[in-house]
Amino acid sequence: MITNFSWGEIDTEKLIFSLNVTMPIFFIMVLGYLLHQKTRLLNDSFAGYLNTFVFQIALPVQLFSSLSQSDFHTVWNGGVVVFCFTVSLASILLMFCLSRFLREKSLRAEFIQAGYRGSQALLGTAIMQNMYGETGSLALILIGAVPLYNIAAVVILTLMAPGGGCLDRKTLGRTCRGIVTNPIILGIAAGLLWSLLEIPQPVIMQRAVSSLSATATPLGLLALGASIDPKKAAGCWKPTVVSSAFKLFIFAALFLPLAIWFGWRGEVLMAILLMLGSPTTVSCFSMARSMGHEGTLSSSAVMLTTVCSAFSFTGWLYLLRTFGLI
Repeated sequence: MITNFSWGEIDTEKLIFSLNVTMPIFFIMVLGYLLHQKTRLLNDSFAGYLNTFVFQIALPVQLFSSLSQSDFHTVWNGGVVVFCFTVSLASILLMFCLSRFLREKSLRAEFIQAGYRGSQALLGTAIMQNMYGETGSLALILIGAVPLYNIAAVVILTLMAPGGGCLDRKTLGRTCRGIVTNPIILGIAAGLLWSLLEIPQPVIMQRAVSSLSATATPLGLLALGASIDPKKAAGCWKPTVVSSAFKLFIFAALFLPLAIWFGWRGEVLMAILLMLGSPTTVSCFSMARSMGHEGTLSSSAVMLTTVCSAFSFTGWLYLLRTFGLI
């Protein structure tokens, strides 16, 4: 419950709590940016390999480590998975409707993807670790959202490609295979199965898994910081600002009250916030480019949302903390 709270006052303790969660994460991202832009110790090629390592190995191992050592019946919540899927679908449809107002049809697909597809796997993991020390609830969010994100991205970018496009059996098959073999989904599935079967882990395995999973957050944040390029964000500023506003603020403002109404609090509510308010993921740009789109709006949205998320996350955390919800 809220006690002695006034909108005209700032609770220093809660503000410091919020800053302690978010600022270390963004300091590491700034370091990655400086290493890339100023020293070239982290060049484009190395940053790309680093990002691949994090998403294909370190992050799946981290999710497996967290889930495999948890009580399955405590972690699993089908209602959260269904909620995240439904909210993600609603977000995609809303961005699609808004895209019809864009005069430049070539930007519509990028606008939609940049507005709904966030980097909750990486930044979400970092924030959940800072707050709770584990990522069990975040795994439920990823199960509910990530497969839908990937399917929608392929469909939208294909059908709205410059010059037109069509979804053939080969494209759909490749998409389905990509989802089934997604390392993050596999890591989550393996962790849940391990927890359900209550398989003991030898000390050697525990220490090896723990050491490898510890590399995911710092290396991923360095690679994300290195991917920020202000030069690519020169154009498409109006649709970029609109899609970024939805990604960081509007979807969270629309759907967080619904999650609160369902009774979710603490770690689960925080995971839902990360799904709704995470900055646009870097993979939006690479996927848009690989499917024939220019990529300018995508890269602009990645940069703008990543920079602004340092402030938006802090604000959301402060608000939820003030109302006693986390």
